[in-house]
Amino acid sequence: MIRSARRRAEAIFNRPGAGRVEDRLVTQVQLWRAVAGAVASLLLIYAYGADDGWSGVANDGVVKLILAPLLLIFTGPLVLLGFIRYAPADQRRVLRSRMAAPLKAVGWYVGILVGVGLVLAGSALLLKQNYGTLLNGLVALALLIGLIWLLPFLAFASAYAARYAFNTSNVHAALPAVLTVVLVWELMLCSVALDGGLPHGPPAAQWCAILGGPVSVTAVALWELHRMRTRHGVRIRT
Repeated sequence: MIRSARRRAEAIFNRPGAGRVEDRLVTQVQLWRAVAGAVASLLLIYAYGADDGWSGVANDGVVKLILAPLLLIFTGPLVLLGFIRYAPADQRRVLRSRMAAPLKAVGWYVGILVGVGLVLAGSALLLKQNYGTLLNGLVALALLIGLIWLLPFLAFASAYAARYAFNTSNVHAALPAVLTVVLVWELMLCSVALDGGLPHGPPAAQWCAILGGPVSVTAVALWELHRMRTRHGVRIRT
C-alpha cells in the first residue's frame, strides 16, 4: 500500500512537461547537498542539543514537510505572476496557457488535505456516537486501512509537491529553481519563528544552523539556472 501511495503521488506531482530540463549532474549535486545538510544538522543537534530532544527534531521535520507545499500554494502564485510579468509581452500568453498542470497539482494537494481531515473527523464523529461495539470496530478498521494508504500518500505528495514545485516546470523550466530559493528562505523564517529563537550552541554554530541550508540551496539553485542558460539555452526571459 505504501508503494502504491508513492506511485500515485509521483504520478500526480512529478509530471514532466515539455519545458522541464533533466540534468543528471544537477540532480546528483542536489542529492549530495541534501545529504550533507542532514548530516551537518544531526551533528549540530548531537553536539549542542535541541529543544524537546530528538522527538522535537522529528516533529519539526514533519511540520516542515507539510508546511513547504502550503507555503508554495500561498506565495507561489505571487512568484509565478511576477515571473510572467517579467517575461516579454509576446510570451506572457504562452506562459499563462501552460498553467493547467500546476493548477491541477494544487487542486489535488488541497483535496488530499481536505480528504484526510474529513476521514479523521467523520470517523471520530461516528465513534463518538457509540453505535455499538461491532459498528465501532468496523469504523476503526476502515479508518486504519484508509490511513495506512492516505498518510503515506500525503507524505509523498508533500515531498513531490515541494521537490517539483507543483509541476511549474510545465510553465517554464526555470520556475522550480526560482521557487525553491523563495521556499527555502520562507522555511528558515518560519523555523526561527516557530522555535522561538536561534538553536542551541555558540553563535557560529547557531548561524551555521540557521543560514547553512538556505545559503547552500540558493547556491545550488543559482548554479542550476546557470547550467540551464549555458548548457540548455534556457533563459528566464525566453
